[in-house]
Amino acid sequence: MPTHTADDGRTGDGRTGDGRNTHPAEALHFDESRRRIAEAAAYLAGGVSSNFRLGISPTPLVIERGDGAHLIDADGNRLIDYYLGMGPMILGHTPADVIAAVQRQLPNGILYGGQIALEAEAARLVCEMVPCAERMRFASSGSEAVQAALRIARAATGRRVVVKFAGHYHGWFDNILWSTTPPPDAAGPVAGSRGQLPDAGAEIDVLPWNDLPALRERLARGDVAMVIMEAAMCNQGSIFPLPGYLEGAREACTKAGSVLVFDEVITGFRVGPGGAQAHFGVTPDLATFAKAIANGFPVAAIAGRAELMDQLAQGVMHGGTYNGQAVSMAATVATLRRLRDPATFAGLEARGTRLMEGMRRHFAEAGIPAVVAGFPTIFHVALGMDQPARDWAGLAGFDRRRYVAFTTALLRHGVRALERGAWFLSTEHDEEVVDATLAAVGRALREI
Repeated sequence: MPTHTADDGRTGDGRTGDGRNTHPAEALHFDESRRRIAEAAAYLAGGVSSNFRLGISPTPLVIERGDGAHLIDADGNRLIDYYLGMGPMILGHTPADVIAAVQRQLPNGILYGGQIALEAEAARLVCEMVPCAERMRFASSGSEAVQAALRIARAATGRRVVVKFAGHYHGWFDNILWSTTPPPDAAGPVAGSRGQLPDAGAEIDVLPWNDLPALRERLARGDVAMVIMEAAMCNQGSIFPLPGYLEGAREACTKAGSVLVFDEVITGFRVGPGGAQAHFGVTPDLATFAKAIANGFPVAAIAGRAELMDQLAQGVMHGGTYNGQAVSMAATVATLRRLRDPATFAGLEARGTRLMEGMRRHFAEAGIPAVVAGFPTIFHVALGMDQPARDWAGLAGFDRRRYVAFTTALLRHGVRALERGAWFLSTEHDEEVVDATLAAVGRALREI
């Protein structure tokens, strides 16, 4: 987009040369991102490399660089970012300690096909921080870590059936992408994609979450290898477990001889050093991690009881060329060292709480029903609702169309928030950033 530099260093569209918005109340434009996405579509399917980046209003953004809590896009807009890479960037986009650790490793090599001290140190930190982690293995994505959990649980129990819950997401592979956003009246597993093998769901049973009698009844049949859930339902709605639900699920799985798995790809190292399992005080048999574990580097993990994890050295196959890759391990160690410091989360939680309370106040003053629920470091905003949901069906009142109008208006005022309702915070979202966000929320609500 053409710009003209004025004598004071501002460009003709109200931004400085480094992308800072000098008139944040003025609506931003995204023409260059739109043009580049259309151009890239000649080579990238849909112009993107993940379906979760498709169809964003007013356009998927093309990013030039990150800076703390901000992104600068192809149009020169400086945006407060609550995507945070879909969750991983808990230390912000440019953490000096993580960058320095990566720079120290790079001259020594990238990928060895062998073990390194950094990998063992990262594993030690995971095992010290996570309650269930007696042993662990690294992977490259959360989807892969879930596949390892499936294989371990079936090998350990000799059973085939897996219980999951409506609205919970555990990766994009055929054997687990079921009923992530099912119709309210769905009977049985609902495929999440065209081209998905119908019989891949033959061993999947889908239950409503937070319904302990339903889970106990299903487990009583004695054929369930594994129960997998988000310990707090953060992919959809940031819905907390009801009092006693996780404890009851733990007891029921132990009684039935089924492996209890917490998918902590989102909550792990984000809601606290020990993840959701430490927060709620319930320890699963296995847990999967990704996202915040390495602040944006492609690292995932599976961790759990030693007798389960040791099966990976006793005939249960788990592989991956990039598992434990040297540069990523350097980033993992640097990230986890910061996240185990209680002061890191004290600041995050204080600012996240203030942001949530400020948003509730803005919605109330605007007369717009909305539920702001979840953890201070990962919460969800649902327009059109006046009570928190307790499961996927309870999100039926979420006015998604109006919420997209809200996030589109927010983007024009310099704040980037996910259209599905999730808001991720980083250590770089300081008091000034929170103030600017709340001001933008007020302006956006006046528009919608």
